[in-house]
Amino acid sequence: MTGALLVIERIALWTTWAGLALTALVATALLAHRLAWALHDARRHRLEQHYHPLIHHALEGDRRARHLLVTGPRRHRLVVAELLITPLIRDRDAARIAATRALVRAMALVPVADQYLRSWFWWRRALALRAMGLLQMTDRTAAIVAALDDDNADVRGAALDALTDLRDPATLPAIVARMHDTSLHRGRRAAALAAFGAGCEPLILELSEVDLEHRLNYVHALAVCGTEQSRPALCRWTDDARVEVRAAAFEALGHLGLDESSGVAAIKGLESADVPVRAMAAHALHHYSGGANVVPHLARHLDDAWPVAVQAARSLRSISTAGLAALQVCSGRSDLAGLLARQMLWEAGRS
Repeated sequence: MTGALLVIERIALWTTWAGLALTALVATALLAHRLAWALHDARRHRLEQHYHPLIHHALEGDRRARHLLVTGPRRHRLVVAELLITPLIRDRDAARIAATRALVRAMALVPVADQYLRSWFWWRRALALRAMGLLQMTDRTAAIVAALDDDNADVRGAALDALTDLRDPATLPAIVARMHDTSLHRGRRAAALAAFGAGCEPLILELSEVDLEHRLNYVHALAVCGTEQSRPALCRWTDDARVEVRAAAFEALGHLGLDESSGVAAIKGLESADVPVRAMAAHALHHYSGGANVVPHLARHLDDAWPVAVQAARSLRSISTAGLAALQVCSGRSDLAGLLARQMLWEAGRS
């Protein structure tokens, strides 16, 4: 019995020492890691202080600063590349982009972008993609398109931004396909389509006729890049079985502007049983050229559900004399219609 207790005591003692040794090892590793990062940050800070003025002067046309950057140590190229490219993500000044592009090529930094694109770190891949787009590296288009399938959503977004900057018509199918990627910010997807303008319209209209499941996305896209050529399709879609598609079709027509046939469709949409559809139909009638005839239809909806009433009031205010006259008639009422009429008249008086 005593021997067993001694064995247990020794095991406990060794376990305690092993735990202490492991704790010390972990603490040492953590300290070494923090020390390494501190040294890395200090070194980077020194390099940034050194290169920031040189980059500024080089972009301003200083030949000596440009020479120092071009002939600088190769081990500093990654830091210099980041200092050159990162400001362009927010500052899209064309002159700065052109000067940066020339400096990047003079410094042979294109291989750096390729190296970053293969990095394990997502933020480096994103930076490389933005650089390729901003610097118009059209010979890297295939790599940028491939990055649209990256595992990281931020990298996919950066790839879409890069294609927006490149504006290569060959990438349109890939960009349109990404309209359905909800992990990408809707504004980014819209910006990519807007960069190509009406060039996207034929492809979107073609796909919308066969890909019925995603028709809502195509309608939203046409609100960004559509022209009068899209009006017939949008008018047809105001009779779609899905409420959200009908509402989006009227919203898109509002962006494009109404002609006679789409104006008739919008007036018909005011009588829909669905609030979102009525609201967007009223929105579409904003600044409608056939305004005098539509005024009675809009005026009847000033006491409709709030989203519809607000849009109807705004459209009436936009229809100059006839619309303002209808608002004036309603302004004496004490209900929702009167409240909205007075608000619109007040806004019209301020403009």
